[in-house]
Amino acid sequence: MSTRISIEREKNAAARRVDALRGQLTALAVKIHDNPEPGFKEVKASGWLTAFLQKKGFAVERGICDMPTAFSACYGKGAPRIAVLAEYDSLPGLGHACGHNLICTIAVGAAVASKHTVDTYGGSVLVIGTPAEELHGGKVTMAERGAFSDIDAALLVHPETFDSATSNALACQNLTVEFFGKSAHAAASPERGINALDAMILSYNAIAALRQHMRSTARIHGIITHGGDAPNVVPEHSAAEFIVRAADDAYLDELQQKVLNCFTGAAKATGARLEYKWDDIRYAAMRSNMTLARLYADNMKTVGREVRMPGAGPGFGSTDMGNVSQVVPAIHAMVAIAPRGISIHSPDFVRAAVSEAGFHGMVDAAKSVAMVIIDLLASPDILRRVKEEFNQAP
Repeated sequence: MSTRISIEREKNAAARRVDALRGQLTALAVKIHDNPEPGFKEVKASGWLTAFLQKKGFAVERGICDMPTAFSACYGKGAPRIAVLAEYDSLPGLGHACGHNLICTIAVGAAVASKHTVDTYGGSVLVIGTPAEELHGGKVTMAERGAFSDIDAALLVHPETFDSATSNALACQNLTVEFFGKSAHAAASPERGINALDAMILSYNAIAALRQHMRSTARIHGIITHGGDAPNVVPEHSAAEFIVRAADDAYLDELQQKVLNCFTGAAKATGARLEYKWDDIRYAAMRSNMTLARLYADNMKTVGREVRMPGAGPGFGSTDMGNVSQVVPAIHAMVAIAPRGISIHSPDFVRAAVSEAGFHGMVDAAKSVAMVIIDLLASPDILRRVKEEFNQAP
């Protein structure tokens, strides 16, 4: 029997194993969806996922990277070590409006369906539980603490309204700013005051002007969170939060300085004192491994989905998976669970995450990821090409 025929049979068997798991995966996805937990508080979800994997024969380590709700579950021994990443945090006030209840069950389904592959070809398959993707960038800290240092490839599939093998995620950093002025009666003695709101408005308008002169792939957006307390008092305090995004880290550095100039200029113009802080967590740009992306796209076609060619997908905002992709070959793929026009981070997407379309996408994605794992474990030459691409990229 040729190696190619053997691999195709293994893929067909893996797809059948995912089908056999559908009921269990659906029940798990519904349970996590109905018990939404925000970042770093995913106690129930983490517990349910690790218990499920342990029952399926995985060696589970909880609380990795000094994060109580992070975990690693491994089946097999030694290299190559292929990881499927799980997210399971919800959005405060919305619930699972980003479909993370399906991200984690895709990961679990693909890994459990890959056990036979590990037994046949060797190596290891892991599910790495990564808390707090929303708002806190849990994978940023995990990458810094070495959670992915011994991984040969990392895979994640995110629910969306389209199928894609890659995500064009931007590097990103948050900025908090405050201006401190001097209060005075706005009608009787305005000359005695220093208007902190004027300083913020000048800054906001300067950023609006800056947008015309920055790269089309970059983004700056923000809100004013405080602008004063009474209309007849010169505001002595103003505050705002901004997010700066760029397609690469070097341009993000450049753009951050230009944004900061908008605020320092307004401080000089008004006399208000500026205080600012860049967030400690910085999301890196997504560095998609195109060899892995083509494997995913090809395998998705076998389950009946036409996937966007690598690099053809629209922008995705930012994700902490970008930080993982800087240290290990990785993809952040998309699977459609809702029609175009529905937005993620919306009540409609909350419903899509427990719809029949959602569960269908979960199964298709789990099958495709399991097939990519087969490609990597059964074909050393493919894994070599994955690593060569990663090592050659700038």
